[in-house]
Amino acid sequence: MRIAIFADLHGKLLLPFKLVDLYQQETGEKVDLILQCGDLGAYPNLKALDKATLKHARYDRDELGFYEDFAQEKAAIKAYLQQLDLHMICVRGNHEDHDYLDVLEQKSGKASRFPIDVYQRVWVCKTGHIQTFRKGDKQLSFVGIGRIGDRKRRTAKRFIQEYERKQLASLFQTNEHFDILLSHDKDDMSQRGYGMPEIRHTLDQVIFHYHFYGHTGEPFQCQIDSNGITTSCKIKELEFSEDGTLPEGCMIILHQTKKEDWELTVVPSSLTDKLTKTHWKD
Repeated sequence: MRIAIFADLHGKLLLPFKLVDLYQQETGEKVDLILQCGDLGAYPNLKALDKATLKHARYDRDELGFYEDFAQEKAAIKAYLQQLDLHMICVRGNHEDHDYLDVLEQKSGKASRFPIDVYQRVWVCKTGHIQTFRKGDKQLSFVGIGRIGDRKRRTAKRFIQEYERKQLASLFQTNEHFDILLSHDKDDMSQRGYGMPEIRHTLDQVIFHYHFYGHTGEPFQCQIDSNGITTSCKIKELEFSEDGTLPEGCMIILHQTKKEDWELTVVPSSLTDKLTKTHWKD
């Protein structure tokens, strides 16, 4: 089983699929699933854009990619996604239409995740719910924590909600261990003064092999978490630089060779550089 992992998309929802397609063509290695660390830019209604997204959209049309390509069906995109036959499972970031996502989450009942796009290729995890993905005789187990933390305990929807804290508290009662914790924010141990304490509590209470997150703007890095068990990886945001290329560490491949045996690979720039800001949609 191979999993491709990305962080902040800010509207470029088609780009991870394009990169995986390119990776498969270049390497001959099949990818089975995409995981994504939030800030999709899931805005099906332009009136719901937050201030930051509206500001960036004035000079970068890619910010409106969900509205333009995933909220209303386009025959070419539908055919492309059907041919590729991949799903992308995400967590919420802080730059999303949370009212829209709340309605879909409430309609999904007891399901652990729910589709948010017209093609039903993009799915969002419910915070604290146990997730599984199976391919043949292999299985991926993971948990998502969406949104961002706030030390002031504000209740705006970009911040973790009380019902999500309660779900995490029930997760702490499990004796299971999981392959991945997927989040948008990082824990709150940073000296930079931000982060989510609920992530710290989760990493201290539940065993995960890997923790992947985005949001912070920091470069790609992997290190052993303070719990001494989890490999914690900051995935670089999927943002084009001034020269139109993607940064190192924006695409990660996690390959399961045996049960509970995973290998992590950073996809090199020599591959991602083939999709540039001006030509990635071609």
